[in-house]
Amino acid sequence: MYNFLDFLRRYHYILLFLVLEGISFWLLFRFNNYQGSVWLTSANHAAAEVNRLYDDATAYLHLGTVNRQLTDENLRLQLEAEALRNEIHRLRNDSAAGDSSLRLKLIDYRLIPATVVSNTNRDANNYLVIDRGTKDGVTPEMGVVGGNGVVGIVYLTGPHYSLVMPVNNQKSSISCRVRGQHYFGYLQWDGSSPRSAYVDDIPRYAKIKVGEMVETSGYSAVFPPGIYVGKITAVRNSKDGQSYRLDLNLGTDFSTLRDVNVIATPYKAEIDTLRARAAAADAQSGQP
Repeated sequence: MYNFLDFLRRYHYILLFLVLEGISFWLLFRFNNYQGSVWLTSANHAAAEVNRLYDDATAYLHLGTVNRQLTDENLRLQLEAEALRNEIHRLRNDSAAGDSSLRLKLIDYRLIPATVVSNTNRDANNYLVIDRGTKDGVTPEMGVVGGNGVVGIVYLTGPHYSLVMPVNNQKSSISCRVRGQHYFGYLQWDGSSPRSAYVDDIPRYAKIKVGEMVETSGYSAVFPPGIYVGKITAVRNSKDGQSYRLDLNLGTDFSTLRDVNVIATPYKAEIDTLRARAAAADAQSGQP
């Protein structure tokens, strides 16, 4: 209490001035229409600016959630579009199938959302680290996709994190096809640019044009068919001259990649079991 009274004693002139100044402003704005309207306009403008800054800050804090939702929705739409294309093709070639219902392939796959926590895109063999591991259901050889298409394949897993081999790794090889034509080859990366890759082994009789889309073929248990890979920028002869090489501009921008999904295929375990049995049978038949 003594300190408070001492404060009032020292600064009572200033406090009295502020009180009188406040009363003066109140009288000025209360009993003068012009000054009152100016004050009201300025106060509303200041309040609107504060509200705008608050809304901008709130929107920025929610960008992560919005980006995750957009990534998931983009992937869902890609899978549904592929299912629709296949169903339309089937209906056009089967007149008796007009009453059958459309079965979307998305329900056959479980998506595990993840975030990229480490990323290299300047090396010959680049890798990503995501914040999901075996405790989240992630296993090696699962496909990884982002909002703009294919990202890569899970290479190694730990309890909480996984190492992903992206398509901009020279060891990567993913089965792809030209959308609408079903000519397929293997996606490779030559190390030139993180956004450029190529597909080899396209037959020479295929009529391929620059600007056409390349997508996953679905010929493995890693990716479902129809996931966007990139757009054709050039059609060249392969090194052996027996097929075409398609230069692509990849859909995924690895320099800004953050939100991804790991694709858990329900049939992968069964396919792996069949392959293991076939390999064991081949090994046994090869014994003297």
